[in-house]
Amino acid sequence: MQMMPVTDSMFLLMESREHPMHVGGLQLFKKPEGAGEDYVHTIYRNLIDSAEVRPLFKKRPAAPVNSLGQWMWSTDNQLDLDYHVRRSALPNPGRIRELLELTSRWHGSLLDRHRPLWETHFVEGLSDGRFAIYTKVHHAVLDGISALRHMTNTLSEDPTARDCPAPWELRAARPKSAGLNPLSFARSAGRALGEFAAFPPTALRAANQAFREQRLTLPLQAPKTMLNVPIGGARRFAAQSWPLESFRKIKKSAGTTLNDVVLAMCAGALRDYLIEQRALPDAPLTAMVPATLRTPAAAEEGGNSIGAILCNLATNEPDPARRLETIKNSMADGKKLFEGLSPVQVMLLSAMNVAPLGLSPVPGMVNYTRPPFNLVISNVPGPRTTTYWNGAELDGVYPASLLMDGQALNITLTTRVDSVDFGIVGCRQSIPHLQRMLLHLDTALTELEFATR
Repeated sequence: MQMMPVTDSMFLLMESREHPMHVGGLQLFKKPEGAGEDYVHTIYRNLIDSAEVRPLFKKRPAAPVNSLGQWMWSTDNQLDLDYHVRRSALPNPGRIRELLELTSRWHGSLLDRHRPLWETHFVEGLSDGRFAIYTKVHHAVLDGISALRHMTNTLSEDPTARDCPAPWELRAARPKSAGLNPLSFARSAGRALGEFAAFPPTALRAANQAFREQRLTLPLQAPKTMLNVPIGGARRFAAQSWPLESFRKIKKSAGTTLNDVVLAMCAGALRDYLIEQRALPDAPLTAMVPATLRTPAAAEEGGNSIGAILCNLATNEPDPARRLETIKNSMADGKKLFEGLSPVQVMLLSAMNVAPLGLSPVPGMVNYTRPPFNLVISNVPGPRTTTYWNGAELDGVYPASLLMDGQALNITLTTRVDSVDFGIVGCRQSIPHLQRMLLHLDTALTELEFATR
């Protein structure tokens, strides 16, 4: 058995029926020209019958007595692919609405801990002839960015290729990292303390200046909102795409980054949604914006390697252009803190931003304290060119992230080729009319286009 890093095992420790700790994604594909009715079934059967599964997708959690309470990874050498890879069909009329309802139910159910922690669902029956694939994997196995990389690595730029593997299929082997042992945790802790003590003076000066000028967005400054309440286990999932060119035009006109535009679009939508719910606070909302520290080469190892920046969303500002400027400055100040830091130092600093979330299971914490931030907004890079999977063109990538107590809404998006694909996850009991967020996002993008001309 391999000892599980603490950064991964905490997702198992935090999981309950109300708090599923998996990340997911919904992909839409256009069938190749001339594909028959059995196209998806044929691909499905070929994968089930011939796939040799990668070690990462054979890992299942275990807590043997001799581990002294530490979670371990065991290997399932009798993996039942028919259980993990499933085929479903939508009811009539086969709209995107039915697909999102089905995805919502899947995303709210727990993964079976007696098996490797992942599932893939092939979905047919869309009225426009496309098919979908929904996959979820436990956050202890992969973070969302790494999970997307596993998916994109199976795609091809050749529309005639018919040998594209599934994400779980075994490919060229990489050297395995040595299993962890208890002594390694002590060594890692010592290194972490050393890294913390060695913070570059430039980062400390930037933090001090931003703090003195009251520009820095800090944890626990976020207002209490309807988004920051205890959650249940059921989920709603909404998804939609917008043209990437619209974001690029705003970015160029306003002199910002693409991610600044995304955050401003989300901020405008959140402002309108909360006004609609008569729940907009006077103070601006704060978003936690994740940034990956993992290189593409390290994605095979699995696990979690994420940094975190806190951003002022300026939801108290009615003017879209001023809101965008505030977000631009807030993100710039946050990034300055990470300049010159090692990955370990970035993770330590990020941990300070999200640490209060660890207290959310304590009774009364969510109800009677301010949230460290109001929601997570994550922008995950997707394929930059038109890609295919066994001849089917990828037509949408919609991430589905996890929620926690006090964090009842999550917005994650993927930028790919010529579109930006949004996936929004909300607690079913806490966030009413989640689908309205899509309308507000569309309005917010239009307002930004007009304001930055």
